[in-house]
Amino acid sequence: MNSNIDNQKSPLDIIKWVFVAALVLLAVIGNSMFSDESLLYRVIAVLALACVAVGVTLTTEHGRQFSQFVKLSWSEVKKVVWPTREETRQTTIIVVVAVLIVGIILYLMDTLFGWLVKLLIG
Repeated sequence: MNSNIDNQKSPLDIIKWVFVAALVLLAVIGNSMFSDESLLYRVIAVLALACVAVGVTLTTEHGRQFSQFVKLSWSEVKKVVWPTREETRQTTIIVVVAVLIVGIILYLMDTLFGWLVKLLIG
């Protein structure tokens, strides 16, 4: 990314990371404590806590850097020229034919060497 970015953690970021860890711990402990409750309610609760944890994480310095990285990566993916369906089909056929040819060659070589070894050993 940018080499000019300070890697110093602010006290607020540390508090946010502790809060995120507490949310994850709460999700794990709450899920096991409320095992008698419906699975649907537990899944909803864990997902809600996970969403809050991700939201808080994205407000930290590392979260902002990660968000910026994802945005830049997505813009690079949009620049890729993807093959057409016809090109993909042709390439797949070429690969399958090449694999079959190599497989047949290896089978014939194995058979030949097996026959030679059997001839030498008796």
